[in-house]
Amino acid sequence: MFESRRSALRGLLRAAEVEVDALLVTDLVNIRYLTGFTGSNAALLVHVGGDAASRFCTDGRYRAHAAAQVPELETVIDRASAMALAGSAGGWQVGRLGFESDAVTVDAHAAMADAAGAVELHRMPGLVQRLRAVKDDAEIAVLLAACAAADAALADLLAAGGLRPGRTEREVALDLEIRMREHGATGPAFETIVAAGAHSAVPHHSPTGAELRAGDLVKMDFGALVDGYHSDMTRTVVLGPAAVWQRELHELVAAAQAAGRAALRPGTAVSDVDGAARRVVEQAGRGAEFVHGLGHGVGLQIHEAPALARTGTGALAAGMVVTVEPGVYLEGQGGVRIEDTLVVRDGEPSLLTRTTRELVEV
Repeated sequence: MFESRRSALRGLLRAAEVEVDALLVTDLVNIRYLTGFTGSNAALLVHVGGDAASRFCTDGRYRAHAAAQVPELETVIDRASAMALAGSAGGWQVGRLGFESDAVTVDAHAAMADAAGAVELHRMPGLVQRLRAVKDDAEIAVLLAACAAADAALADLLAAGGLRPGRTEREVALDLEIRMREHGATGPAFETIVAAGAHSAVPHHSPTGAELRAGDLVKMDFGALVDGYHSDMTRTVVLGPAAVWQRELHELVAAAQAAGRAALRPGTAVSDVDGAARRVVEQAGRGAEFVHGLGHGVGLQIHEAPALARTGTGALAAGMVVTVEPGVYLEGQGGVRIEDTLVVRDGEPSLLTRTTRELVEV
């Protein structure tokens, strides 16, 4: 799997406008994608000539990790991993070396240039991210497991009466995170959002000691981390019978979300997917209260390409895994967001999050 990914990267290098002999990968997320390495210090030189000419570098703490996780590449042990590979590149038939300019600081670039000596450095941002945007079957299987852990945690929380007046937002958030771990997660995919009452109108509210009250909208945005991959889901429920305005707001967001899901087709511009959902909200006179993009890619990072937004660029491709998460927020009153994680397919998209999108009255 990792050999195949490195081979695909070589194809991008050969097709790039700037001709290079190798790419120095320093972003740890990209290194994990290309090698499976999970340590905190590494660099990877991907040579266009193949794996035999490529090199992996980490420090002595991770010698055993490298042997187990990256056995197919020759490993260099050096604390200053990126500098070590840049400094040795000339001896590995590298005259022109690409680097991830979107992940390298100005000072690191200066040090890298000094280490590289006569080897020319060339900016080559975003190549691995382009590969990561389309998930393979193994990645989708792990993402499904992460989504299943989140689905099960919410189901358990509801069944146990975990959403009730008197509990605090922090207590509910911690409860969800513990339950996700019980269902196989290594931890939460990001800081869990639990927002009750007027707090539900804050898109990225951080849980507080505020108590849930009867009649509150409760918005929960959470996800599970499984084998390095992230899930993402939002559901908004009501504590007790829903008021008319709460039901109408939920119905509006559900309609917008359905329109966004229906627009997920290979070849569709990401801005058009956002537009499909946003028009539903705008036609209801609530456009100004939908204040963020429709969604984003998920994978080894919780936010990655593509961006489903009015300002997003590019088009969808089969195999992309994205969220669809419209929200409408009435300041000082309450808000609703409904979010699912889906796989773009040649036909209908595949839902990875399975919890009901109907309004739940707890």
